[in-house]
Amino acid sequence: MTTESSTHYYLNWAKARIDEMDAALATFDGKIGEPQANAREKGQRILADLRKKRDDFRNAVTKQPEANEVDWIEAKAQFDADWNAFEAGVEQYFDNRGEQIQATFKRQAEAQIKAWRHATGELRKAAEQFAANRRSDIDAAVKRMSADAAAAEDKLQKLSQAGSELWSVFTRAPAESRATFDRANQAVRDAFERAST
Repeated sequence: MTTESSTHYYLNWAKARIDEMDAALATFDGKIGEPQANAREKGQRILADLRKKRDDFRNAVTKQPEANEVDWIEAKAQFDADWNAFEAGVEQYFDNRGEQIQATFKRQAEAQIKAWRHATGELRKAAEQFAANRRSDIDAAVKRMSADAAAAEDKLQKLSQAGSELWSVFTRAPAESRATFDRANQAVRDAFERAST
């Protein structure tokens, strides 16, 4: 049976990815008015594909909250592949429209920061349900997650203000932040599991 901590872990992970997808697409919307018809058409096709990937991802995630942990683990493997396909589509879009890199990075950074804050708040609420003697592990993990969130937010904000940078910089920083978020989310999940036993 899926524990509440497992559900929080997977929902936090999925919500963070959906928020980033939404942020990237929001940056691209309305920016297709390039003078060259071929570039505009290519951009429109890529955007349509990205929207479909995001919608398919969101629809699949909405079916998961009631699933057991085994189903979540199997689904997450597919979600990881879907996320990677979305990121590849964003990179393809940038190959077609390089001037939007900074704006997209900034929006995705804002989405990550929002996801960190949301996850930390939700996990704090969940931790309050445990008896005081069983909460110390959870409280420590949530505190570490909050500190990681603050460090990631600071780094992302500095990078978003840095001006026009290479694509590799803009992809590396969010990927590092995403990985830190995933590790912190997993640490809190593990703390809930230990406290539940």
